[in-house]
Amino acid sequence: MATTTATSTSAVLSTLVANLILFGIFIVCFLLLRLKFKRIYSPKSSFELVPEEQRPTPLPKDPVSWIFILLTKPHSFIIQQAGIDGYLFLRFLFIFGLTFLFGMLTWTILLPINATNGVGQTGLDQLSISNIKNKHRYYAHAFMSWIFYGGVIFVIYRELFFYNSLRTAVLSSPKYAKKLSSRTVLFQGVPDTLLDEKQFFKIFSGVRRIYVPRTQRELEGKVNKRIQLVNKLEAAENKLLKTAVKNKLKADKKKEVLEPVDEISAYVPENKRPRHKIGGFFSKKTDTIRYCQEEIPKLNIEIKKLQKKFRTNKPKNSIFVEFENQYYAQLAYQSTVHHNPLRMKPVFTGIEPSEVNWSNLRIFWWERITRRAIAFSAVVTLIILWAIPVAFVGVISNITYLTNKLPWLRWILRMPHFLLGIVTGLLPTILLAILMMLLPMFIRGMAQVAGAPSLQQVELFTQNTYFAFLMVNGFLVTALASSATSVVTQIIEKPTSALDVLANNLPKSSNFYISYLILQGLTVSSGALFQVVGLFLYYILGYLLDGTVRKKWNRFSGLGSVAWGTTFPIFTNLACITLIYAIISPMILLFATVAFFLIFIAYSHNLTYIFIESPDTRGLHYPRALFQIFTGLYIGQICLLGIFAVGKGWGPIVLQVIGLLFTIFCHFHLNEAFDNLINVVPFDCMRALDGISNTASYEGVSEYKSKVLDRKKNRKSTQMDKQILEDARESEQIKQDIINEDLAFNEDESEKSIIPLMADRDFKTTESKNPLIRFIRPDVFLNYRHAKSLLPATYNIEPDTTDDKHAYDMPVVSAICPGVWIPADPMGLSKIQIEELSSIVNISDENSGFDEKGNIKFLGEAPN
Repeated sequence: MATTTATSTSAVLSTLVANLILFGIFIVCFLLLRLKFKRIYSPKSSFELVPEEQRPTPLPKDPVSWIFILLTKPHSFIIQQAGIDGYLFLRFLFIFGLTFLFGMLTWTILLPINATNGVGQTGLDQLSISNIKNKHRYYAHAFMSWIFYGGVIFVIYRELFFYNSLRTAVLSSPKYAKKLSSRTVLFQGVPDTLLDEKQFFKIFSGVRRIYVPRTQRELEGKVNKRIQLVNKLEAAENKLLKTAVKNKLKADKKKEVLEPVDEISAYVPENKRPRHKIGGFFSKKTDTIRYCQEEIPKLNIEIKKLQKKFRTNKPKNSIFVEFENQYYAQLAYQSTVHHNPLRMKPVFTGIEPSEVNWSNLRIFWWERITRRAIAFSAVVTLIILWAIPVAFVGVISNITYLTNKLPWLRWILRMPHFLLGIVTGLLPTILLAILMMLLPMFIRGMAQVAGAPSLQQVELFTQNTYFAFLMVNGFLVTALASSATSVVTQIIEKPTSALDVLANNLPKSSNFYISYLILQGLTVSSGALFQVVGLFLYYILGYLLDGTVRKKWNRFSGLGSVAWGTTFPIFTNLACITLIYAIISPMILLFATVAFFLIFIAYSHNLTYIFIESPDTRGLHYPRALFQIFTGLYIGQICLLGIFAVGKGWGPIVLQVIGLLFTIFCHFHLNEAFDNLINVVPFDCMRALDGISNTASYEGVSEYKSKVLDRKKNRKSTQMDKQILEDARESEQIKQDIINEDLAFNEDESEKSIIPLMADRDFKTTESKNPLIRFIRPDVFLNYRHAKSLLPATYNIEPDTTDDKHAYDMPVVSAICPGVWIPADPMGLSKIQIEELSSIVNISDENSGFDEKGNIKFLGEAPN
């Protein structure tokens, strides 16, 4: 047993050394390249690629100080640069990194109990529960699980409370409350009788405009064909002008004279003009530019005719309803609209027009049920089948244990000690990481099959599905395969001892996950900073594929984003694995703490200086991740229960059952408390507290004024009127208190006049610098008022929104012919092409040109 334990510890050490080497290489590369390649490492601060308010101050050139400056940025800065989703993701990393750090306090009790007078384990296994021989020592683990897991549950509650405060503050701020998406509600499963632009005025108050998505297959086909032709024309024009400039440079080098110099035919012979086949592989080639000149005008006429009569097409069974303000939209969103089941459901709000999945707006209720079942079955099948290669990875991590019964594998033991550690430690973690990278595309495809109507819903579906997949194949299958492999010879010799042997050896699989945490903490975090993929895509792939000035500009200006549907589950899964082994193998807490803080630093840099905001789910990924943490709590407690049962520690078993029941109790009631709240905007956050003032969510006079305050002015002598007078005075005092407190939170005096009269409705305020008090009282220190103080000043500014009568119609309904961007050449040929094609398409050579070698370059943003 000592040999196998030493091998397991050696694998961890080898993984640590290998990853430290990679970490050092990546960090050095990042520090050397970040100042020169600003487009890769600081595009948001170095170029005018984002709005001015989202352009952060450049970090210092110093290789170290930038970390401290970045980590001391205020919350408002992170929210401004990373968005709500990015800010909450960083908070997730920081909070659980801090939780694991404080979790190491359990070492003072667990490590001495595990390490002394045990069964003789060595290495890391000596510090785990597998070294326990006396069953009475399990009491320590049971009580420590109470304390640690109970603390984690409180952290989850605290963060749910904070998220609810932050979300309501954000969504009721002028920036969000005035957005078109916040005032628009999508209803699906709409009955035929309501599928027109008039009926919803009868049902809801405050309706401003109604959009009925309609089938536009013919129009879609022609618009897509026109886009393809315009792109083909643009590519041909760019190629033609580039060929002309190259030929001119060659002629100048040879001192040849080209005549006539004002015609492109002087530079590009007829047989060298761009051509393509229009009738298949065996057809003759035709001139691309002339072909597009003939076909695009025809399509323009046909498209305009179809666009004029788009309302005569068959409606889909979904409808967008735009309201006058957010308050009316939320009234509709939170209401039961139809008397029949599965009608006017599901309902969504906050969907941007550009993020609508139009193909999923025509789904009947029975079709939605069927498609969800198909998607669920496909995902379950994938999880089962994927278990085979993932189990193989687990076998590799403990392959040395198989050499007892498989002599032909014993050559592995003769490998150099360091190399053996890499094969059994680093290789399996890399294989597991690669396997997990192949899933996102399939899962997002299943989200489409399931009927997700928007990009936000696709990401939320992906988060749930990918997390389930990771927990099954990234933990359960790997852990069982790893544990079973390590004791396979013992099980073969004595099959009846299988349960006992597996329970005793399950802690040993923690070494594999320690290696995995090392990989994530060192290599993945430093790799995220190094941005090797970004370097490849921009400098290598861009050079090979971008042949037009528009493609070059798009690659330069197109900043990346984070796909939260697959990013959140990876780290939620890591947090769950850490929680599972926190009591079983406490040393994992150290590696998890380091990993989470290094990843936090890497993503803090990337989200604020490199990436732009992804489809805005308004932070909904965060509470889902928090509730998914309960998976780790359940599995960790069940594993402890199994270990106690095998060790016949009946007292600890009872204690562990109590702990498990407490976790279930908390999970149920937290879900009951927050499930609906985190999906809506509460009415009291949209209306003014004084009953008179306007807010970003609602402008108008409330009944409070007419039925309470106005009656006070009559000064009637009845007892009721006296009471009303007293209430009104109290209301006025409350109003003044709120104004004073709200203004105290705002540092910019110019913003005072636009702060809405809203506050935490229970008026809990206190002053305390005691960190423990501030931690255990989220209702005071993480309330609505606190959350509002974290918001950037720009959240108090209304967004610029133009009134678009086709905002939630399919894009093809108002689609115009795309423009063509060509490079300006020194011979003036681009001007000739513009004159020739301007009657067909919007064509321009602004902000473009050629370098001294005849290569196309952009000088500014695209003109069309």
